[in-house]
Amino acid sequence: MTLPGKRILNLAGALCCAGMMGFALFAQHVLLLDPCPLCILQRIAVISIGLVFLSAAIHGPGVTAGRIYAGLIGLFGACGVGVAGWHVRLQNLPPDEVPSCGPGLEYMVENFPLKDALGMIFKGSGECAEVVWRLLGLSMPTWVVIGVTGLAVAGIWNNLRR
Repeated sequence: MTLPGKRILNLAGALCCAGMMGFALFAQHVLLLDPCPLCILQRIAVISIGLVFLSAAIHGPGVTAGRIYAGLIGLFGACGVGVAGWHVRLQNLPPDEVPSCGPGLEYMVENFPLKDALGMIFKGSGECAEVVWRLLGLSMPTWVVIGVTGLAVAGIWNNLRR
C-alpha cells in the first residue's frame, strides 16, 4: 500500500484547519458563542498551521523545505496546544480561583503594550473559565488540543518523510 504524496496530505491538513475554523465561525455566528481572548489566540494558531499546510501543498517541498514546513507546523502547533491547554486549565479551576472578568482582546491590544496585553490574556478572565459548549463531555478548547496535536504530529511526520 502506498501513501498519498506529501502535497495531498498537506492539502488535507489545510482542509482540516479550514474545517476547524468553519466550525469556530459556526459556533460564533449560529450558536452565538462569543470567543474569549484565548479562543481568538487558538484561532490564530489554527489559521497559521493551515497557511503552512497550504504553502507546503502548493510548493511541494524537497528535503530542506520539508524540514522548514515541519518546524513551522510544530511551532504553531505547540503554540496552539499551549494556549488551548491553558484555557482547559482555567476551565477546570475551582470556582473561588477563577479570575475576574477583564477587558476584551481588542481593548487590551489597542490600549496596552503587547507584553502587558499578552500577560492579561494569559492570566485569563472569568469569561475564559466558563464552559458554554461540550461535545462528548469535552469543552471546545479540549477539542482544539486534540485537533491541533493530531494535525501537528501528522504535519511534522508528513513533511519529514522521504
